[in-house]
Amino acid sequence: MKKRKELRFYIILIISLAFMFGFRFLPAPNGLSASGMQVAGIFIGVLILWLFVAIDWPSILLLGALALVPELSFSSILASSYGNTTFVFLLFTFIITYALGKTSYLKRIALAFISSSIAKKGPWSFVTLYCASIIFLGMFISPTVLFFVYLPLLEEIFELLKLKKGDKLAALLMMSTVIMCGISSGMTPIAHVFPLISMGLYADMYGVTIDYARYMIAAIPVGLLTAVFVLIVFKVFLRPDMSALKNFDLRQNLASSSKASLKEKIVLIDFIFVILMWILPGLVMLLVKDGPVYAFFAWFDSLGTAMPPLIGLVILCIVHIDQKPLLTLSEAMSKGVSWPSLIMCAGTLAIGSALTNSEIGFTSWLSLSLSPMISTLDPLVMVLIFALWAALQTNLSSNMVTASLVTTAALSITSGMTNISIPALVICVGMLSAYAFATPPAMPCVAIAGSSGWTNTLEMMKYGFAAMIIAVILTTLVAYPLASLLF
Repeated sequence: MKKRKELRFYIILIISLAFMFGFRFLPAPNGLSASGMQVAGIFIGVLILWLFVAIDWPSILLLGALALVPELSFSSILASSYGNTTFVFLLFTFIITYALGKTSYLKRIALAFISSSIAKKGPWSFVTLYCASIIFLGMFISPTVLFFVYLPLLEEIFELLKLKKGDKLAALLMMSTVIMCGISSGMTPIAHVFPLISMGLYADMYGVTIDYARYMIAAIPVGLLTAVFVLIVFKVFLRPDMSALKNFDLRQNLASSSKASLKEKIVLIDFIFVILMWILPGLVMLLVKDGPVYAFFAWFDSLGTAMPPLIGLVILCIVHIDQKPLLTLSEAMSKGVSWPSLIMCAGTLAIGSALTNSEIGFTSWLSLSLSPMISTLDPLVMVLIFALWAALQTNLSSNMVTASLVTTAALSITSGMTNISIPALVICVGMLSAYAFATPPAMPCVAIAGSSGWTNTLEMMKYGFAAMIIAVILTTLVAYPLASLLF
């Protein structure tokens, strides 16, 4: 058995290495450079390793393979991975959520979820309530921020329900968290940059703004329907054992719930302060268009998403209760940070940057290859193809690049066409650019969920792509017709 397992490992390794280091030498499709082939091969090879071998050391191997691409320098690869703002954001947020996880508040919130009147109606009622809370908050909060708000709460729910890694119910809740974060971020342009990129490109070309209301009229129904169908898919195909929710002893857990201490209260206030620093700039700038208040929040927003958890982290280290800091950084770094997940995230950031590098030209080749085929099609078929293109690309590379590239291609191809609603098409592309929940390069939360042990990369891909197909179909049949009526 061990020999067979070892043989399987080496076969997978050889196949992966062949893709990573040999794909460059294969004949490239017309218009694609050898470096474009090389980057595509590296992505396929590392994806195989992520799926069937491990997530940590293949992510480091990935950086070494990218260093062999002529257009990329090793320093730029490190800058796009470990030096990326997203990596720092994740590191600081892991530490902040570790501090919150040591308090009793998460247990109280988790108990409130599990013991609510809706949850008592049945296990699937609880799952629906949990997903609905993510959908609601996600319409106004960045998906990565939202995931990290829910992650410690989810871990507490697992502990209360005595779930183990490998349990299907745990996998359902973890995958639902990631997928609902993605769906909700496409439902409104509030605090979500991907739809705004698409809407901005349309405004630049036509001088007409797509207002938030019309966008949401088309996007919210698709988001809600997608969420419902995703839960049906989980129920029919995943078939989790829901007995943990049925057998949950509420009385015992209520008895063991201790009163919050001063230390815990300060940690909670600090965490809420961090969330407000993430949310307030976008909301304030939406309401206030000029003046010192606008200037202050615009400046603070320009510091990036890593600044709020940095401030929160420093506050916890500075404040002492009973001559001890609220947070010991060395402890948080060793116990609170999921290093395999961070290493994988660094790798996904690097490969995403390489795939969208203009000198390598992979995305340009993709756009040029698809344009001639799309321009002569029936309008609804054209919408379906653009929707599928946006959904696939956002699940394989950068959301921002997807929104920019696919929207630009859509505007170029449909320019002058009268049989298609161009603003409706732009809304569909912008919305689906946010639906990133299938592969590790799609979003950091996908990589973290896949490496958490509660689910895995292969399972995340299977159900993530199922959710993507559902979203593409609903976008074509619901979002586009709805948006077309508004323009």
